[in-house]
Amino acid sequence: MNRILIQNGLLVDTEWTRHADILVEGSKIAHIANKIDEHEVPEGTEIVHAEGMCILPGLIDAHTHYHLVSRGTVTADSFAQGSRCAAFGGVTCVVDFADDDKKGDLSACSKQRIAAMSEGMAVDFSLHQGVYAYREGIAGELAKLKESGVRVIKIFTTYGNVGYLIEKREELKAIFAECKRLDIMVSVHCEDDEMIEKINKAYKGPYTPSAHADLRPSEVEAEGIRLVGEIAGELEMPLYVVHLSSKAGLEQVRELRVKGIRVIVETTPHYLFLDRSKLEGPDGSLYVMTPPLRTKEDNEALQEAVLNGEIQVVATDHCSFTKEQKLASNDCRTIFPGIPGTEEMLPLLHTFAMNSGRIGLQQVVNLLSTGPAKAFGLYPKKGAIRVGSDADLVIFDAEEAWTLSSETTHSASGYTPYEGFSVLGKPIMTYLRGRLIMGDDIYLGIEGNGEFVSQGNPGRAKTVMH
Repeated sequence: MNRILIQNGLLVDTEWTRHADILVEGSKIAHIANKIDEHEVPEGTEIVHAEGMCILPGLIDAHTHYHLVSRGTVTADSFAQGSRCAAFGGVTCVVDFADDDKKGDLSACSKQRIAAMSEGMAVDFSLHQGVYAYREGIAGELAKLKESGVRVIKIFTTYGNVGYLIEKREELKAIFAECKRLDIMVSVHCEDDEMIEKINKAYKGPYTPSAHADLRPSEVEAEGIRLVGEIAGELEMPLYVVHLSSKAGLEQVRELRVKGIRVIVETTPHYLFLDRSKLEGPDGSLYVMTPPLRTKEDNEALQEAVLNGEIQVVATDHCSFTKEQKLASNDCRTIFPGIPGTEEMLPLLHTFAMNSGRIGLQQVVNLLSTGPAKAFGLYPKKGAIRVGSDADLVIFDAEEAWTLSSETTHSASGYTPYEGFSVLGKPIMTYLRGRLIMGDDIYLGIEGNGEFVSQGNPGRAKTVMH
């Protein structure tokens, strides 16, 4: 059996921080103590000296799109390449996405995606299952989906033009009601399709990258949140909002919470740290994603919400295309939407936390590991440093200063949207279930070693009510 003794590190869990030693046996954390002597462990145990380092639970990127087939092409980062980005970023599990083929078997859609990911992933993974239409038998489909280990669905309040939108409110509410009955969490991409259509019809300007932010303004996000929040409130069930991007959307979340509706909120580093001025430069196409980048005022509102505990999860919506794919069009209607981000997540959030002086590394761990693990029913198998949890561990140098660039990151897209950002903190070693998958800037992940993680009771992240 593989055994590893990590000595003299600062263990950082959401619930506690202490200097301690940690013993890994096989794929699990076997023992944690103030001091575990090398002579107390079996011969052949690998000894890792972690003086001056922090030990974090493996991060969970709760929103990724690796190897996404979209608009007649496929994203730059395959399952294998996405796993590489993850390992360098201290991410040991991702929550990816399965499309709804509308053929009447959601579990088959998830199983197909799981099978494909099982061949290429070198880190563990779970799924959101898209639901794009109400149909007879949807209750049975959802029950079967739950049995397959996927207990989170994703719906859209936009993209009617490509068939993602469930237009009738009563059908949407019927799906929500079935999810409540089955204890399935509903996650939602919130932008109001009707408002977007009206704005697009009235628009007379050029379709440059910066126009994307005008065609999908923050008001449409707020209205989308209001719509699904109202349904969740009527049914007295929780709601998960993906990639919150705006101050207006945040204000709507606050209104729902005042009414007693439980809303779990996810945002992303790009909505925290990038603004729409990026869309106005010569490489504006590189920064097109949906929802679009907002203003500095929106950045600041979301940053404050992170510091206040109003946001439970930070994920990346990693959906990378190559520079060539992105720059092939300057028309915001045809630019491939999406950016890389899995690798940059931890250093960006840690730097923000340290600069704020208001939250520490424990809160970063909560946003990037424990929070998503609880939200998606993966805790305490994932997202915790405790005996019996998976030995997903990150040895993190909290004091290493470095610069994000295309040369220092590993996405097959060939660029990082955070080019030139000075950051503090870097993963030095990443362990997946007791196996080193990245150490000293060397990638050791193995395609096919990533395992599907079945979801337990989702939606257990604590929500601060304001």
